[in-house]
Amino acid sequence: MRSSMRIVSNRARSRVWLLAATALAAGLLAGHVGAQELAAAPGRPVATASGAKVGASQSDTHEYKLPNGLQLIVKEDHRAPTVAHMVWYHAGSIDEHNGTTGVAHMLEHMMFKGTKTVGPGEFSRRVAALGGRENAMTTRDFTMYFQQIEKSHLADVMGLEADRMANLQLTDKEFKPEMNVVKEERRMRIDDSARSTVYEQMLATLFNAAPYRNPTIGWPGDLDTMTVQDAQNWYHAWYTPNNVTVIVAGDVNPDEVFRLAQRTYGKLKPHALPRRYAQEEPKQMGVKRIWVKAPAENPYVVLAYKVPRLSDVKKDVDPYALEVLSAVLDGYDNARLSSQLVKGEKRIADDVNAGYDGLNRGPSIFLMDGTPADGHTTAEIEQALRAQIERIAKEGVTDAELKRVKAQVVAAQIYKRDSVFGQGMEIGMNEMSGLSWRSIDRQLEKIKAVTSAQIQHVAQTYFSEDNLVVATLLPQPIDPNKPARKPVPGMREEGGLR
Repeated sequence: MRSSMRIVSNRARSRVWLLAATALAAGLLAGHVGAQELAAAPGRPVATASGAKVGASQSDTHEYKLPNGLQLIVKEDHRAPTVAHMVWYHAGSIDEHNGTTGVAHMLEHMMFKGTKTVGPGEFSRRVAALGGRENAMTTRDFTMYFQQIEKSHLADVMGLEADRMANLQLTDKEFKPEMNVVKEERRMRIDDSARSTVYEQMLATLFNAAPYRNPTIGWPGDLDTMTVQDAQNWYHAWYTPNNVTVIVAGDVNPDEVFRLAQRTYGKLKPHALPRRYAQEEPKQMGVKRIWVKAPAENPYVVLAYKVPRLSDVKKDVDPYALEVLSAVLDGYDNARLSSQLVKGEKRIADDVNAGYDGLNRGPSIFLMDGTPADGHTTAEIEQALRAQIERIAKEGVTDAELKRVKAQVVAAQIYKRDSVFGQGMEIGMNEMSGLSWRSIDRQLEKIKAVTSAQIQHVAQTYFSEDNLVVATLLPQPIDPNKPARKPVPGMREEGGLR
């Protein structure tokens, strides 16, 4: 699984969505390589005694609410007889407490270890027998399980997911070997990756209080002391239908899907959710710098700025301007960073990136990073990246550049909808960040309306040293005799841990 260990630039985002959908279809995504409080969320209507459709449908998207609090969203797409079925739990590493980091991801692994009626590993075998593909992912904000299947088998996977939502069997016999898998995953994806280590240490430095300071996969010490009871406690706390959004996208009839959901998920009993504590980040007072020593061939530097997330689709302005700013810097092959730092006579970098994502439950970050070319240094990269922001803060951007960049951003957003998996992901990411699928088109309109003055404003406002962490990789010698790690039995391919 990915652990957000690199910057995903605007230039790369459309490729990322395509690769995710392609990998799903090819069976390459296997999430358990390991691994707004719903009841109080605004706009969540109370269900009737028999469940109900919620509000007006929009553009072939329909929302329902079951009496037990489960939210169902159905997206019609009749181009092929296939369906993506996704179960989103409103619980991720942001909800963990100190001493239990990694438990959300660990439970994701354990969700494949069987129920009273489905044996260990049998879930995946049944989905495969239906001709489907399945996976899961754990992130800072949520945990999600999904299958892509032929539409006639939707009831089967709904039944399987409903079963493990209520009847998971957790034992030491399954927990202890799976923890070894998770620890090896951490060693392979973070400890043995210099850039991943830099990113992990950067987040731990950037945030003092916000839970985003902790890695989703967990700190090694917490993994060492975690028990099956910790996973059991997490399961009983958060895995309840009133903390779940089920998304079905594909060649389906919405009302038939609702009836299937009533017969499967509708049987489950809800319970009260734990209190979610707001852990506000204290004001930073000056730039923070860290240097990370790790075996690597090349130096590397990443700049991370604390910036606002998208919280009010109608009223917010700055998150949209930040999205377009990141595209100005790195939204296409010849954008400012690439054309001015990587190409041409003044080339100082082998690679540079910029990225911003405002869809979060917690604080957002604006990232820039780079690898210096031969004869150049990370200090030069940092200076050049900051100079690009300063130039925009002084001059803004031209109308022609703005027009091109906004077209790129909008095209990338629309590109996500090319597959049923991408459509489900777009809906789910909005719901998990506390927004609504109904706001997706409005977000595109707001991006189209961004002005040069608004971009100039965010460049002037958020890129001060009081919001900045600079993390620099100091390469250490690579041991030529160190054998490459091999996946341990039970480890599956990447699925989306971030």
